[in-house]
Amino acid sequence: MQSISLDKKRITSVDLLRGAVMIIMALDHTRDFFHYDAQVNNPVNLNTTTAVLFFTRWITHFCAPVFVFLSGTSAYLQSARKSKKELSLFLITRGLWLILAEVTIVNFIFSFDISFSVIALEVIWAIGISMVILGLVIWLPFEIILIIGLSIVLGHNTLDFYEKDQTAPLSAGYNLIHRVGFHPLWGKHSLFIFYPFLPWTGLMMLGYCLGKVLRNNDAAYRKKFLVITGLSTIALFVILRFINVYGDPFPWAIQPNGFRSFLSFINTNKYPPSLFFMSMTIGPALLLLAWWDNIQNGFTKIVSVYGRVPLFYFVVHFFILHLFTTIIYFIRGHSYAEGMADQVFTKFVKPGEGFSLTIVYMIWLAVVIGLYPICKWYDKYKTNHKEKKWLSYL
Repeated sequence: MQSISLDKKRITSVDLLRGAVMIIMALDHTRDFFHYDAQVNNPVNLNTTTAVLFFTRWITHFCAPVFVFLSGTSAYLQSARKSKKELSLFLITRGLWLILAEVTIVNFIFSFDISFSVIALEVIWAIGISMVILGLVIWLPFEIILIIGLSIVLGHNTLDFYEKDQTAPLSAGYNLIHRVGFHPLWGKHSLFIFYPFLPWTGLMMLGYCLGKVLRNNDAAYRKKFLVITGLSTIALFVILRFINVYGDPFPWAIQPNGFRSFLSFINTNKYPPSLFFMSMTIGPALLLLAWWDNIQNGFTKIVSVYGRVPLFYFVVHFFILHLFTTIIYFIRGHSYAEGMADQVFTKFVKPGEGFSLTIVYMIWLAVVIGLYPICKWYDKYKTNHKEKKWLSYL
């Protein structure tokens, strides 16, 4: 029987890593809203970026895959207190709720467009549909779930070869699975598929399987498994990326100098996440889980708070960032009509206007620190009101 202390430690280590990536995630969103170049150039475009800008974007690549992976892990950890039927129903219903939240609450906060002219399917959608699928497959034997997850993560880039040969636009159904796409719906409304779900679903399944390791009472075994698997995943990335044949739709290329070549090497595809993108991020994450297995101090307790209320933090921080940038938009003399007329998904953010990266970092820290008290309050509220089942959906 698993001890209570082990349960607490496992939840702490997972929440610590999740909290860290949630904090880093806010940096990317702050850059999107406030950096003068965010709506103009791609921060990882080697022809236009700088080293600081590149790594400001690159470090945030860890956020989505680690969060999706740990969502699967958390699902497995819940099996210690839920029956399989209860867990399956919870994952399916919460997944459906997240999809609904994506196309309503999150879309509005992203766009501030009351007409919802563009319905975007982004990370919350990917997590939601992956949870629904996970809720169905947990009835399968554990080994089969592991095989399915590995097959998707290792094999989904075979679709790159099919996509490369297509001259006609791909269907919305296919884009939902594996390719970014923009599709008209009705009238002036469109669907923007930004997070095709297949690779994310495979990653969540693997995270679910990791939960079995994290529930093991043998600390030495857990650490050994995490270190070996983490290093192996990083090695897989380095070796296959060097071969440059399979694992990402965009091969790396030799640049004018070694540093730029290195940037090209680690510049992997996120939409959808390639095998290289996932292995580049999940490998180090596993090593951090091993390192943080027994760590607990004042700082880690603060970071863990963000990891225990991820959806709440996600929605609130996005709303605050967009609200502030909208206020600045009007202060600069722009009108509401001008903002709504701009042919961009995120309204009231003028391309080419904004601040330097130094200011972006200052705003990021201010928002993250400012949200700590409310996140701590909400975490305490959830902890003290476990009888309110609806809170588990938030």
